[in-house]
Amino acid sequence: MKRFSLFILLFAGLFFISANAQKHPSMYIYKQMGNRYVVSINNHEEIVKALVSFCHEMKIESGVISGIGAINELTLRFFNPDTKRYEDKTFHEQMEIANLTGNISTLDGKVYLHLHITVGRRDCSALAGHLLAATLSGAGEFVVEDYGEQVSRVYNPDLGLNVYDLEKYNEH
Repeated sequence: MKRFSLFILLFAGLFFISANAQKHPSMYIYKQMGNRYVVSINNHEEIVKALVSFCHEMKIESGVISGIGAINELTLRFFNPDTKRYEDKTFHEQMEIANLTGNISTLDGKVYLHLHITVGRRDCSALAGHLLAATLSGAGEFVVEDYGEQVSRVYNPDLGLNVYDLEKYNEH
């Protein structure tokens, strides 16, 4: 009876632990070289989510990102200065990332990525704009450079955009 009770307790404990385990398989692998990282994002991952997660994990608060790869879903944003609003458009097709470039900063203490992308379509035409989201369908290879200091952003109501808050760094 003691063995049976012990077995039940162990089984219940294992069930409880596995039911509450946070499974967070890595979305990427990387190699660090000085203040730069070569990052390979796993196939089928969403690029912006993976890069934000990477910057958060590495505690990168300013820097630059560049990359190439292949995607099959893309949401671009176009900022309309008249309305001060973004207009989003989503594409569902296989595309090659000809260039992804952007910067890393913080907004309200959280990682903020400002990314632009140019992609090539099957007919060799191109799409470009502010990157909201893109899902990998093939390789995703990126270089992240960490400037090693914080650069933050603040909302500018006249522009309707989050801009660098450099004045706070230049106060004498």
